[in-house]
Amino acid sequence: MQEQYRPEEIEPRVQKHWDENQTFKVTEDKNKEKYYCLSMLPYPSGHLHMGHVRNYTIGDVITRYQRMLGKNVLQPIGWDAFGLPAESAAVKNKIAPSTWTYDNIKYMKKQLKALGFGYDWSRELATCKPEYYRWEQWFFTKLYEKGLVYKKISAVNWCPNDQTVLANEQVINNCCWRCDTQVERKDISQWFIKITKYADELLNDLDTLEDWPEQVKTMQRNWIGRSEGIEITFDVADSVEKVTVYTTRPDTLLGTTYIAVAPGHFLALKASIGNPVLAEFIAECRNTKVAEADVSTIDKKGIATSLYAIHPLTKERVPIWIANFILMEYGTGAIIGVPAHDQRDWEFANKYDLPIKPVVLNLDGNEPNTSVAAVTEKGTLFNSGEFSGLNHEQGFNAIADTLSAKGVGVRKVSYRLRDWGVSRQRYWGTPIPMVTMENGTVMPTPEEQLPVILPEDIVMDGISSPIRTDPTWVKTIINGQPALRETDTFDTFMESSWYYARYTCAHYNEGMLNSDAANYWLPIDQYIGGIEHSIMHLMYFRFYHKLLRDAGLVNSNEPAKRLLCQGMVLADAFYFLGSNGERHWISPVDVTVERDNKGNIIKAKDNHGRKVIYAGRSKMSKSRNNGIDPQLMVERYGADTVRLFMMFASPAEMTLDWQESGVQGANRFLKRFWKLVYDHAKITTVALDISNLNNRQKNLRRALHKTIAKVSDDIGRRQTFNTAIASIMELMNKLARAPKKSAQDHALLQEALLAMVRMLYPFTPHASYVLWQALGGEGSVDDAVWPVANEEAMREDFLMVVVQVNGKVRGKITVAADATQEQIQARAVNENLVTKYLEGVTIRKVIYVPGKLLNLVVG
Repeated sequence: MQEQYRPEEIEPRVQKHWDENQTFKVTEDKNKEKYYCLSMLPYPSGHLHMGHVRNYTIGDVITRYQRMLGKNVLQPIGWDAFGLPAESAAVKNKIAPSTWTYDNIKYMKKQLKALGFGYDWSRELATCKPEYYRWEQWFFTKLYEKGLVYKKISAVNWCPNDQTVLANEQVINNCCWRCDTQVERKDISQWFIKITKYADELLNDLDTLEDWPEQVKTMQRNWIGRSEGIEITFDVADSVEKVTVYTTRPDTLLGTTYIAVAPGHFLALKASIGNPVLAEFIAECRNTKVAEADVSTIDKKGIATSLYAIHPLTKERVPIWIANFILMEYGTGAIIGVPAHDQRDWEFANKYDLPIKPVVLNLDGNEPNTSVAAVTEKGTLFNSGEFSGLNHEQGFNAIADTLSAKGVGVRKVSYRLRDWGVSRQRYWGTPIPMVTMENGTVMPTPEEQLPVILPEDIVMDGISSPIRTDPTWVKTIINGQPALRETDTFDTFMESSWYYARYTCAHYNEGMLNSDAANYWLPIDQYIGGIEHSIMHLMYFRFYHKLLRDAGLVNSNEPAKRLLCQGMVLADAFYFLGSNGERHWISPVDVTVERDNKGNIIKAKDNHGRKVIYAGRSKMSKSRNNGIDPQLMVERYGADTVRLFMMFASPAEMTLDWQESGVQGANRFLKRFWKLVYDHAKITTVALDISNLNNRQKNLRRALHKTIAKVSDDIGRRQTFNTAIASIMELMNKLARAPKKSAQDHALLQEALLAMVRMLYPFTPHASYVLWQALGGEGSVDDAVWPVANEEAMREDFLMVVVQVNGKVRGKITVAADATQEQIQARAVNENLVTKYLEGVTIRKVIYVPGKLLNLVVG
């Protein structure tokens, strides 16, 4: 063992050892408890960022810890390799997307290995490889045969920048989740998978996910959006037409003052005939850039038709309006306007001076004031004829029953969730395995012709998809007849919805999954990824698993038992102003700062001497140029230091403030620990004689085993990795200060250091590998067993008991750990600080909390 800690020398050597010995390669072993730990697979963008490093470090810490518990642990890795960034890069660099992708995979794989992650590289996969996506295509054809896939022309979310459709989940604040361009509505033919058939199961099974963050489950519940209501049919005055609405608040039906229909509703189209004003408004709405997720945020516009509906209970005439915030593909395309008790309806009514009729009392029983806002609480009905005086539930049922009896109301369960649109009008994706025959028949590509291979050696013009404009690819022969291939490709969330299962049998050629292997490893024991995926990837991930189950490929209901959503990584951001006032962002590594005595940045300049403006801390991003290159940090401090800082700086689920000073602190700790082991390893130690330890040595050994107990709980149950590291650091400080004179001092230090190396191993595996050897640990630390806290060693010789008189603290006494209540009480009443409160009084009651508190009740 060398005296100085030099990670640049030891880390490549240890990584080579892992590679040559395939240390982390695993196979199914039914004689061992399995553990499947998985971090969400990366997109091969070219370089790892600190978010990647944090995600994968968390997974690696958990994986190595579980291996030390003796489990058969799988931690695979792969590449979410299809997607738009590859197309953009291909156009920019005049290369094929495949070339860009594979080059990036090669480089990022090197980066992952440099960080020492213990992956089973034999299971590596890339979703752009035909041997992967052929089974996705096969599965899609099976779903089609089961009636779970269909194609239709639908109003969709269209990103004009990326020139492709977006699922509702991919529209954030009315913008594309990927490029932040405003989304438009467009009618287009596309393929859907019936996720709505699984809406109830997706909702109900959230209750079984006890170890998923409640925030994720709440977001999914809200997105599924199950509601119970009633579908009500209104007659249209002076017409044979009818209009149907759906409402979850039939108790407010008597407060209806208007009906609003979508611009595409048949009544709107009928009313626009011969009415150019209505026709122009409908055309304007058709081009509105709005997705269902964001209708609440748009400027609400409407126009009255000349049509009226007949209220089914009061027979009053209710005006029918066309409104831009009503969408045809949601519900019935029509709503009842109850402005007194719905804020959206209230805003619309106020804008167009429509009547507002309150029919629900305030919770205190008073009539509501609706001049400022709608009153949405579910109170007692009034102003509602025969239904007045009923509470919300009674009113709901009574009005629903009355409408049902009249034949104009049907109870119905509705969902916000819509079927998953999986068509994308892009090239770099999995070809959808469907064909259209000459007679117009649409059918799946026959199994023997799968996979439908995406040509990789192409040139992108940035205008159209190469497969769409290539007649030799589009034209094919099916059963001896000419046919045209589908030129849309799958949404890339398709590939990332089942990759976790393919890892269990990555190179299986006989089918989509080897069920024996899949059912051995699944469900995932620990899944790790960002909370931003809650209603995109994580919803599809759960849905796809249920599809795999119903196809007989897996036997579990959910894909992952436990989910950890790591927080973002934040860093300082700096910029200088250009000649036109534009901001030029400067990397933090190129900035020198001055701080005040509280650590706040007061001045900053870049490497060129320019004064730069500090913009605070924000998520690391390319747009602000404040990302820190992990490779630079590894070269500067070593992978173990970066890993240790990542896990120590913040709780895993919270945001992490990147501070290079913190990285330096982690590096100093490793150097100190290295030196402590180096100095100790030069001394020959004897066996530890537990029966012959003095009080000081017992206290130190007690601290050691209490640390083992805490670190074990922090990593295993609580997943508070930062507190685990803090405990290890605290223990090291005690070891560094402890006397090292006697043979038993050295023997005790040997026990402590061997335990510390194992506790640090999940965080700093390279250094731990070398230190374990230097300490003479048995075998390799990669195969070492996690240390177990010794109950006898943790037992206290003495206890501190708080003494109270009538519930007020009057003193503290130190007693033997095995002292009885009587002995403790006898000692307490003679304690100087307590005695004066007992003079002239009688002890009437004694309350004793063993080993902690003694309360003397006197009077």
